[in-house]
Amino acid sequence: MTKKLCLNSKLASKITLQPIKRYDLDSAIIFSDILMIPYALGQKVQFTKNYGPRLSNFNSEIFFNTNKKTFKKTLHPIYKAIKETRNKLDHKKSLISFVGAPWTLLVYMMGFKKKKNEINLKKIKNNKIILKKLIEYICQHIENQFRAGSNVVQIFDSWAGLLPKNQLLDFCYKPNQKIVNFCKKKRIPVICFPKGIGKNYLEFNKMVKPNGISLDYEVEPLWARKNLKNVVLQGGMNPKFLLKTDDVIQKEAKKYLDIFKDVPYIFNLGHGLVPETDPNNLEKLIKFVRNYK
Repeated sequence: MTKKLCLNSKLASKITLQPIKRYDLDSAIIFSDILMIPYALGQKVQFTKNYGPRLSNFNSEIFFNTNKKTFKKTLHPIYKAIKETRNKLDHKKSLISFVGAPWTLLVYMMGFKKKKNEINLKKIKNNKIILKKLIEYICQHIENQFRAGSNVVQIFDSWAGLLPKNQLLDFCYKPNQKIVNFCKKKRIPVICFPKGIGKNYLEFNKMVKPNGISLDYEVEPLWARKNLKNVVLQGGMNPKFLLKTDDVIQKEAKKYLDIFKDVPYIFNLGHGLVPETDPNNLEKLIKFVRNYK
């Protein structure tokens, strides 16, 4: 169902604009999915209830034989949705597009189990040409989205935390750096989200040098404030706090607002909303942040 929605331009645009209409947020995030890239490269993508995404087996022949024209044509509905959304969105509000980082996409594409001790890195090390080709497709998707009307792109490395420290350079830092350099060359503002790497955020930021960096909820905000320099910081608040009482929610939000009040910071959550979140709690949080002084 999610895949069908992502490839339905009118519905994807309508879903994108719903939070803007309800909460008057500062930015809109295009309704899509990071797995649209593997889909465009020949893998079937299914979203199963209570499990999540399932991909068909990786087919190297289809992967390497997919050309840029076919790739763009397959994902054209996404670009059309971006164009339609940009036309309807207030010009003062940004439209954010996104991609999955190479490592995170590989976790899904290769069917890796999402446990550190069960990751088979040899499977990729022996064929780094897959990684190189994937970076090319990611960059193409970023540029296509930007040309369609998005203002900024976020790179989700959602499974970066699975990597052992000695593999972060090859599978996280360098691939993200190549994509960020591409974005800077094309003058596309870029935010990175290397979820789960803890204090390795410091090394990531120094090497990759994105315009912005999203903090996951395990990153200590005081540490981030002190150590992450020359970058716009975003997020950090654990979305599970939105399941608590108003006082607890506001206290946690104030913690982040107080810590980051003197540095470039975008208030946001440290991950996506949990399904059982009461929309009214979100509305009250937004109001609290807007009234913060």
